[in-house]
Amino acid sequence: MNPKFKIAGWITIGALTGALATIQLQAIARGTISPLPLEQIQEFAAVFGIIKTSYVEPTDEHKLMQDAISGMVAGLDPHSQYLGPEDFKEFRESTSGKFVGVGIEITQEDGLVKIVSPIEGSPAYRAGIQSGDLITRIDDTEVRGLTLQQAVQRMRGEPNTKVVLTIFRKSENRTFTVPIIRAEIQTQSVKARIIEPGYGWIRVSQFQDNTVAAFVTKINELYQQDPNLKGLVLDLRNDPGGLLDAAVAISSAFLPENTVVVSTNGQLEESKYTFKSDPQYYVRLSPLEMAGRSRNQTLQLMAQRDPLRALPEGIKTVPLVILVNEGSASASEIVAGALQDNKRATVMGAQTFGKGSVQTIRPLSENTGIKLTTALYYTPSGSSIQAKGIVPDILLAENEDGSSPLAALYTREADLLRHLTVNEEDAKAAAERRANRDAAINRLQNGSDDKTALPRPPEYGSDEDFRLRQALNFLQGKPVIIAQADESKADSETDKPAASSSDAEKPEAAPGITERVLPLEPVTPEPAPAQ
Repeated sequence: MNPKFKIAGWITIGALTGALATIQLQAIARGTISPLPLEQIQEFAAVFGIIKTSYVEPTDEHKLMQDAISGMVAGLDPHSQYLGPEDFKEFRESTSGKFVGVGIEITQEDGLVKIVSPIEGSPAYRAGIQSGDLITRIDDTEVRGLTLQQAVQRMRGEPNTKVVLTIFRKSENRTFTVPIIRAEIQTQSVKARIIEPGYGWIRVSQFQDNTVAAFVTKINELYQQDPNLKGLVLDLRNDPGGLLDAAVAISSAFLPENTVVVSTNGQLEESKYTFKSDPQYYVRLSPLEMAGRSRNQTLQLMAQRDPLRALPEGIKTVPLVILVNEGSASASEIVAGALQDNKRATVMGAQTFGKGSVQTIRPLSENTGIKLTTALYYTPSGSSIQAKGIVPDILLAENEDGSSPLAALYTREADLLRHLTVNEEDAKAAAERRANRDAAINRLQNGSDDKTALPRPPEYGSDEDFRLRQALNFLQGKPVIIAQADESKADSETDKPAASSSDAEKPEAAPGITERVLPLEPVTPEPAPAQ
């Protein structure tokens, strides 16, 4: 039976600073549980008693139990997690594409919070915050020493409350304070533009509740500007993932009907599933809407609600390039793998993050739950993405000279402690990757001039976006500057005939991992956390 008929919806989740996991809401399986290990339970009780009576300070029993559960779950793999009340609330809010805050996309630089860009129309945008500004204080708290997540939490709050940001603007060499009134922000996960007559660029930065509708709108706008598109670039670089159904829908937009998009496999029977390019796999209906309807009636309603019906016919055949990099993870890897395996697109860029596991959210109470890895997902050809990622058909360097100085800074799934392995990992390659990353970070932190400091990547979609220019060259049949398989030592290959998806040799891929999450009961998304 299709799990979509057993549950109200499915979603994905992930932290702001990490890769999103693919998550599906689903009822907990009431399978047989083997007897509890009595000896270990007695040992646990003994330790609990010793801590209660002998620790230097009085301990809270509730916190001790929460910490014990948290440690048990966290010891499994990097993505399984106990969700306390705050984490569980954040989980329910994280995929709506809405949050209460100041409206900025951020990263960390030199221990400070750096503004990647203010969200257009947001309080921060109206206050004059600019890309490249550094936040040094949030209210009375110094930012240096805080983690990125701690800084984000301090910028969250209720609507119409004030937060004061202290800003250092390098270009003006001055520090100033900006009072901002928090408000609900609707993030834009899809951008698009015509980059040259006949060629479009569409970027998906995260798979959220509103992504599919925004994608359909942007594609139609491109075709209104140029009804005879000759090529399209789907940009998934640094897309950490998000909703599984959104990934299936975006893949389905380009694929023939009833084509395999992704499959999952795990210990539970309901974890063994195949998702196809059909509305029943990505259109959500509430239990109330499905009540009293037969399967055929439900399928008909899903078909009627299909947002992809509004897409132009040309989307199924337009030549397509997908851009990915080391920050493309989870749901974005599903899309890249589906379109690559079905030979619908040429994938260009760098090998992706490699998060191919499924996490299930199983509520424990009204306010707590666990996020548990329950399955791995596989591309249509049966390849696992876990700890390996998607290997592009054509590897591209970051810069025109063939260099990729920022590549070593990325952390991949295979670098995470306790990551799941599908194949034997090449320990030597992993160690070399870590050494390169440490050296690059040291160079970035200690660089004293433009010759030693690492460059900053250009804005995606801009005229300075080298990889986008190579994708356009490929679509136009022009020469493409292709990186070597070892991107850290990439050399340029100028004036080389444009490669194609058939003649571009794929480099040997490193072993990979996959992950996904399935919750117990449907969780209704609420406004997402702010920053």
